[in-house]
Amino acid sequence: MQTKLNSVDFERLNAYMKKAEERSEHFIGYPIARDFDYSELYPLLKLPLNNVGDPQVESTYDLNSRSLEQEVLQFFAQLFNAPENNWWGYVTNGGSEGNLYGLYVARELYPNGIVYYSESTHYSVQKNIQLLNLRSIVISTEENGEMDYNDLKQMIQMHRDQPVIILANIGTTMTEAKDDLIEIKKILRQLAVKNHYIHCDAALAGTYSAVLDLKPGFDFTCGSDSLAISGHKFIGSPIPCGLVLVKKNYKERIGRSIPYIGTVDTTITGSRNGHSPVFLWYAIKKMGIDGLRQRALESLEVAAYAVEKLNEMGISAWRNPSALTVVFPQPSLKLCLKWQIATENGQSHIICMPGITRKKIDEFVSDLVTEMELVV
Repeated sequence: MQTKLNSVDFERLNAYMKKAEERSEHFIGYPIARDFDYSELYPLLKLPLNNVGDPQVESTYDLNSRSLEQEVLQFFAQLFNAPENNWWGYVTNGGSEGNLYGLYVARELYPNGIVYYSESTHYSVQKNIQLLNLRSIVISTEENGEMDYNDLKQMIQMHRDQPVIILANIGTTMTEAKDDLIEIKKILRQLAVKNHYIHCDAALAGTYSAVLDLKPGFDFTCGSDSLAISGHKFIGSPIPCGLVLVKKNYKERIGRSIPYIGTVDTTITGSRNGHSPVFLWYAIKKMGIDGLRQRALESLEVAAYAVEKLNEMGISAWRNPSALTVVFPQPSLKLCLKWQIATENGQSHIICMPGITRKKIDEFVSDLVTEMELVV
C-alpha cells in the first residue's frame, strides 16, 4: 500500500497549493471573508465529525458536534429575534440549502402556493423552485436591484385566491439590494392575503445587518417565517456553510424517525458536516456581538473608501445604503480574471468583505487606471 504521494503527484499538489495562495491574493469579486484563523481547530480535521439528522436530537452516531451546533443556533436565534420556544434550525452547507429548506417548509404549509421572487434573486432559488415543483412568478426590480413593489402587488392581485410565498432578498447577488418586508407586508394586508409565508435569503447581508440593527429589519419580528444565512461569507470559514432558522410549529410538519441512526431527520442532506458548526462556534465566541459589529463597521468603511477612490479616477461607482458591494462598469476580461470579479449585463462589482483592506483596493484601482490609460 502506498504510504505517501509519488514525486509527480507531490509536485502537482505543491503547484496547486501555490496557485491557490496566489489566487487568494486577488479575490475581491465574491463575498468571502479571508481574515479567519482556525489553526487551533486543526486537530479536529483528523476526525470524521458528522451531525447527521436533527441537531436537537441525539444520535447513536456520537462522533459529532451537536452541542456546539446548538449554541451556534441559539446565538443566531437571539440575533434574529426568533420567537421564544418556537424556533428550530440547523447548520447547512450554505445559503442555497437554507433557501431550499425555507421553500420546502412553505410548500408543506401551502402545496398550492405561488412563489414570488425578484429577477435579482440568486440563481439557486429558481433551481430550488424546480426541485420542489413549485409554481412561481418573477417580479421586476428597480435600478438598484430591489424588488418592484408595484409589480409585486399587481401579480399577487391577479392570483389573490392562491397562497403567497415570498422569497425576499436581504442582499442581492450583484448589487446587495435589500427587499423591504414592511412594504411586502403592507401589500399583503391591502390585498387581504391571509395565507402567506415569507422566507428571507439573508446569505450575504443578514449577519452584519442584524448586528448593526439596520433598517428596515427582516428578522422574525419583522415578518420573516424563515431565513437563511451563509457562514463563510461575512464570518468566514475554510468550508462553505450557513444556517437556516424557521418557526418550529411550521417545521414540525417535516421529518420522521430513522432507527438506523437513532434520531429524527428533519434536514435536507441527512449527513451533515460536523466541522462547520465548530468553526462558527469558535468565531462567534472569539468575536462576540461587539466584535462582529466592529468587523461590519470596518468593512463598510472600506466599501465607502472604494467608491470614493473609483469616483476620483472618473469611474462611475456606487453602492446601496450600508452595503459592502461596490458596483461599477465592466472592465476588461483580463482584469476580471485577474481579480475574480463577478460581472452581469455590463456591470461588475467588488465586495469589501472582512480581510479586504484599503491597500488591496488601491492595488485594484491602480490596475484599473492603468488599463484605462492604455485604452486612451
